Amino acid sequence: MDASRWWETLGPYARADLEQLWIPVGLPGFQGESKARRQAVLDERFGPDGWRIGHIVRGRIVSPAIAILDYEEAYRRFLRDRPALVRFLVTTCGNVYDDNVTNVHDAEYEQSHTHLNHYQDISVRRVVAELVDDPGWPDVAETPVETVDLTDLGTGVVHRLPRARGFAGSALLQIRDPLSPGYLLNPAVVPVHDPALITTLPGRDDWYHVEGCGHLSVEAFWQMSKVVEARYDRWLALGDERSTPLAGI
Repeated sequence: MDASRWWETLGPYARADLEQLWIPVGLPGFQGESKARRQAVLDERFGPDGWRIGHIVRGRIVSPAIAILDYEEAYRRFLRDRPALVRFLVTTCGNVYDDNVTNVHDAEYEQSHTHLNHYQDISVRRVVAELVDDPGWPDVAETPVETVDLTDLGTGVVHRLPRARGFAGSALLQIRDPLSPGYLLNPAVVPVHDPALITTLPGRDDWYHVEGCGHLSVEAFWQMSKVVEARYDRWLALGDERSTPLAGI
């Protein structure tokens, strides 16, 4: 028997069981502009239905939809601890964005349609919208659902965009790199709220390790907890390439 193809000798029920098992095959790290290429490589290697992204959160592998709740919670606590920052946002700004002003149209964290993922602006909008309904935050009031002229604080360009709920100002705030006006809300600056989510990996030195609060940030949690999972049968089918399942991503 060929030991490298042992699973092919199994009966149909045993093979069906293996098809239902998933195994973490590596840490992909920061995605950035490699989003489309990474998906294409993994689709080719495992099949579109043979891989997925998971996050290790408090010792369990969970879906991004579950892990993002902790990401948002970090922003919730960060903003609630800083009333002056909230007051600035709701009186000066009309909306926030990450890499592109079109980000303001996204309300959901699932972003298969975007060139880059953007989560920080969505978290900020969601938290502020919650504060509208909280009587303990009188500075945050309901705002009309309307499209208005917003002036980008970083570029001075005026954009016609929807106003975010609770944002009563006329400015547009970019939350991105240290040169952006909203860097104080960058996910490398916002600390993770639960010590159980803090992870580090000696030798890993990505941008979020050298900015803000480094490996203690919500960005570090998000990136360091991320794993690629593969269906076990698809991983087995890689043969000798099983040792390098994420090569080329």
